Amino acid sequence: MKHLKILLLLSLFLVQDIMAQIDPSLLRRVPKDTTHQPLNMDAVYNRPFMQVGKLPVAIGGYVEANYQYLSEDGVSEGHQFQMRRLTLFISSSLNKRIKFLSEIEFEDGTKEINIEFASIDFEFSPLLNLRGGVVMNPIGAFNQNHDGPKWEFTDRPISATQMLPATWSNVGFGLFGKKYTKDWVYGYEMYLTNGFDDKIINNIENKTFLPASKENPDRFEESFNGSPLFTGKVAVRNNKIGELGLSYMGGVYNKFEEDGLVLDKKRRVNVYAVDFNTTIARTQHI
Repeated sequence: MKHLKILLLLSLFLVQDIMAQIDPSLLRRVPKDTTHQPLNMDAVYNRPFMQVGKLPVAIGGYVEANYQYLSEDGVSEGHQFQMRRLTLFISSSLNKRIKFLSEIEFEDGTKEINIEFASIDFEFSPLLNLRGGVVMNPIGAFNQNHDGPKWEFTDRPISATQMLPATWSNVGFGLFGKKYTKDWVYGYEMYLTNGFDDKIINNIENKTFLPASKENPDRFEESFNGSPLFTGKVAVRNNKIGELGLSYMGGVYNKFEEDGLVLDKKRRVNVYAVDFNTTIARTQHI
């Protein structure tokens, strides 16, 4: 542990020394593509990044903190300050058609440290791109587009925390693409990843609870049962109306075989989601 602390301190001093030698005029924001309205699937690219000169690496992030005063039946715990999360982004263009993106999240003051997203994208054409690594399963809109500063409320939607397992990411690979036609844009994503385990039915909630599988960090090392989870989504957006998305996620969640011995029949979980996003006129903030 002492070696780890010393290493972290040396890293901090090194970063401070490097930043002290950087001319502030070289720091610049990475420009965003504003020619088209983005889909929810574009959220991994639509983030605040800063770049030093012409280096091919950009860094960004945000902090989410809030104040609350809660009471129930006249009993209160008083004034509370919360450090919800600190999120860091790192991206790099390894090639004209190869991009690396990552998202590391520190929750509740480092109580939890998670790799939310870390993938390499291979771009063949707007309609055909390959993504591999730790990917966000595109089930519903919020799991794709969950960055706190984009939303007006400090708490995440109940549908994303109690019904769907947002934010839900797994190791895997898949395809995605988009097509623009005047005021319309069409997009799709499809991935094969590691999936759920039997905690979705055997948990402290005593009910079917998909977010319970987030407590299993081993899903980033191996599949619980060797059966991949499929997640797919199609979306269509009209620049004057909004975006409509249809998504599906399904796979086997139980341990049905161990060392060639059949333990149980395969039991599947199938999840369907419909989402719609729009902006009411004269309410959009800068």
